[in-house]
Amino acid sequence: MDERQKQILLRMARETVAAVIGGTPRPALQTDDPALTAPCGCFVTLKSRGRLRGCIGQFLSDRPLIEMVAEMAEAAAARDPRFFDRPLTVRDLAHLEVEISVLSPLERTADPLSLRLGTDGIYIKRGHASGCFLPQVAAETGWTKEEFLSHCCSHKAGLAPDAWKDANTEVYLFSAEVFGTPATDI
Repeated sequence: MDERQKQILLRMARETVAAVIGGTPRPALQTDDPALTAPCGCFVTLKSRGRLRGCIGQFLSDRPLIEMVAEMAEAAAARDPRFFDRPLTVRDLAHLEVEISVLSPLERTADPLSLRLGTDGIYIKRGHASGCFLPQVAAETGWTKEEFLSHCCSHKAGLAPDAWKDANTEVYLFSAEVFGTPATDI
């Protein structure tokens, strides 16, 4: 993805969040750029003053990437259940950092320890329980591969920390093109 395409997506995400917070309609989605109109999964992460304020995504999409970015930005701003008790406000917009992760397709692995820290994200599923970590979480936390997998099992999926070692637990790897903007940009 080139810089212009990234800026279009970042602007769309920021304008969508501002509309959601301000109670106005979402901005219009207009582009004929093939990279932005191709179906693709993504996550949108919102931070204010360096603190997480929302992160929502979807691995699969049958809609254009630009539409997914707008939808995930809206969801991150208004529907992340971790932040229902302290929703984003208009005052947060001046300090809002937006990060977009454009995802590769999921690939199931029989060897979870084959993941590349800082490059691969993980999606862990067993029955109805599931959880994921984006690739950048490993770099932010400094965890080992085992810690990365165990924290995803226990803190995200609600499974035992070592559930990733069980053959009945599905472990998927994916990569992401990650880009963002600090609060003063866009």
